[in-house]
Amino acid sequence: MPFWIKCLLCIVGIESLGFLSGWSTASSIRGWYDGLVKPPGTPPNWVFGPVWTLLYAAMGVALARVLHHAPKGRGKRKALAWFGIQLFLNLVWTPVFFGAHMPGASLAIIAALLVAIVLTIRAFHPLDRPAAVLLAPYLAWVGYATYLNAGFLLLNR
Repeated sequence: MPFWIKCLLCIVGIESLGFLSGWSTASSIRGWYDGLVKPPGTPPNWVFGPVWTLLYAAMGVALARVLHHAPKGRGKRKALAWFGIQLFLNLVWTPVFFGAHMPGASLAIIAALLVAIVLTIRAFHPLDRPAAVLLAPYLAWVGYATYLNAGFLLLNR
């Protein structure tokens, strides 16, 4: 399969999963979330959609690059496993924070997500450096989101 098709499929797949995760809890934003005390530096709600759209697209390209360019073997299997783990944690965070209104549990999930992203980048790097670099903004944003999650927990006890 040509790279561009893999790339398109990965982007559409990850964007779709992200959309479903966010859509399933969108109603909580206008109710529960808007009523929370927000930590300093919390962006306006409209920022999250475009940022996540770009990050999910970069994740899709990174995944496609590893699928297409990395040789078969243990390293590729490990990299794809870490990618799957971090994607699962990413998708679980939203319904736990917004849907279940559990900032404590979501903080544990996002902390695990940070570790999983680092391990994914580390596994991608020897296989395809551009794929690893594409995940750096995602790591930075999730680090920022971890700060926000901790702030929501502390300010809304």
